[in-house]
Amino acid sequence: MKAFLLKKWFLIGLLVMISVGLVYGASSPDHVSQIKGLFRPRLLTACVLFLMSVTLDSGQLRKSFRAPSPVVTAVALNYAAIPLAAWGLMSIQLTADFRYGLMIAGSVPCTMAAASVWTRKAKGNDAVSLLVTLTTNGLCFAVTPFWINLAVGSAVADLDRMSMVQRLVEAVLIPCTAGQLLRAVPRVAKFATKSKVAIGAVAQSLILVLVLFGALTAGGNLAGAKSEMPLAAVFMVWGSCIAIHLASLSAGYTLSNLLGFSRKDAVAVAFAGSQKTLPIGVYIATDPTMLGGYPFAVFPMLMYHASQLFIDTAIADRWALRAPPDESDDVM
Repeated sequence: MKAFLLKKWFLIGLLVMISVGLVYGASSPDHVSQIKGLFRPRLLTACVLFLMSVTLDSGQLRKSFRAPSPVVTAVALNYAAIPLAAWGLMSIQLTADFRYGLMIAGSVPCTMAAASVWTRKAKGNDAVSLLVTLTTNGLCFAVTPFWINLAVGSAVADLDRMSMVQRLVEAVLIPCTAGQLLRAVPRVAKFATKSKVAIGAVAQSLILVLVLFGALTAGGNLAGAKSEMPLAAVFMVWGSCIAIHLASLSAGYTLSNLLGFSRKDAVAVAFAGSQKTLPIGVYIATDPTMLGGYPFAVFPMLMYHASQLFIDTAIADRWALRAPPDESDDVM
């Protein structure tokens, strides 16, 4: 049991925070506004991304620069194919919150840590996943607002694209860049590498705080809603999240094989091309100056992230068993 809890603590925490936030927010809406005053989503997001960035060993990326095709393929899937798929599925969603939330989930960058963790677990090339992570997060301030504005700008009259860009520069680009620059200091890089697990645990704990913030917000608004959220709408958007993730993961692996990439590169493209990051999605969905006016827009992001954790764990284990014996000892 102890081993299970240590291995699955983040996933368990994710489910607990969502449940507690929803229940408490719905049962005590008067207290929610007071509690939310203690949260600083932008600062928390910046802290998470800084911590994740400082643990990314960018020195290993030169291997991927020499053969950039897998990276380009994964970035195209993550930042073009998935947003287009989310945009296409917006029309079948049963509520405006879920329409916009699905687009947020589809438009945010690759995860800061999970893509490399699962790539390594499946004995893939995590140099590719690292570079995809840095590229998509580095371009987030421009690409994510572009897709969201393109898909929902006409429906959300007060959506300020330039304000979104500015806030993402502050919450994403600056902390990610600062983390990588700090790694240039040898002692910092050594400490970050040695303490990668502990730093990652701190970052994940902060993500859980962000999730609690989003759940409290949604729960408080659920209590004040005139009607309950249709269960059919929940199943529709959750099914859409799973379908998008599975389709993009399968497309990444299949396309890599068609393009002649190695098995290791195909694994990296599949995971990095299909995974989406949680803190940025929660931040956009809950910030009142962006799409925070739609209280349930945060749910598709939570659904996408939770689903990819379950799905990719099973897939990574299966792919690891398929890896040729000579690849078992040289995975980064």
